[in-house]
Amino acid sequence: MKISIITAVYNRVSTIGTALASLTGQTYLDTEHVVIDGGSSDGTLAELARHGARDMRLVSEPDNGIYDALNKGLAMASGEVVGVLHSDDAFASATVLERVARRFADSAVDAVYGDLDYIAADGTGRIRRHWRAGVFDRASLALGWMPPHPTLFLRRRVIERHGGFDPSYAIAGDYDAILRYFNAPGFRAEYIPDVLVRMRAGGASNGSLSRLMTKSREDYRALRHNRIGGPTTLALKTLRKLPQLMART
Repeated sequence: MKISIITAVYNRVSTIGTALASLTGQTYLDTEHVVIDGGSSDGTLAELARHGARDMRLVSEPDNGIYDALNKGLAMASGEVVGVLHSDDAFASATVLERVARRFADSAVDAVYGDLDYIAADGTGRIRRHWRAGVFDRASLALGWMPPHPTLFLRRRVIERHGGFDPSYAIAGDYDAILRYFNAPGFRAEYIPDVLVRMRAGGASNGSLSRLMTKSREDYRALRHNRIGGPTTLALKTLRKLPQLMART
């Protein structure tokens, strides 16, 4: 079973070297790496040339934002299972993809996800937030639950049936897609109760007050569009972050 990993890169200094090392060091070998680069000029392409996987497929051209780039990657990916590894993220261990593939050995499984650590951007490795996802229950979507999107792996058939990312979102396209997938009748998701990905804090959704406000507006729009909830769900989604912050070490 081939697993396609998609990475979208933008014109800024990134830590893609760490992401690449975490991918090429995986014990599971039936993979491909699809990289969509938005025209970087910060040394990212040179880093990809030095450390990229042998099965890497690279496109470097302007795009219309992260979700447009990820959709390009989805169109190029050939694996039965698809995951996303952002350039500031890294797999938490060498066996992540092996454990994911083991869960997908059951053909009825549509998605696999796990826990996420937010790591300080100062290079210390300090955990700023620990996101323990828990087992999926469809009713919990209306209570503000979602899986940590960087840890989510999807069967290709889910994307073919329900579509990719909506590029009209600037920040919450992943939340919209998760609501669409996880709310589908009969959707089956498997939870791995362990940290699968370490993500550097300070991403697109929490970089400034204005972006936080944009994220909230877009989250609400995604909830209403998918007919899952409203203001209460949005408030509960925010409150769920409090125990994650208290769980940091």
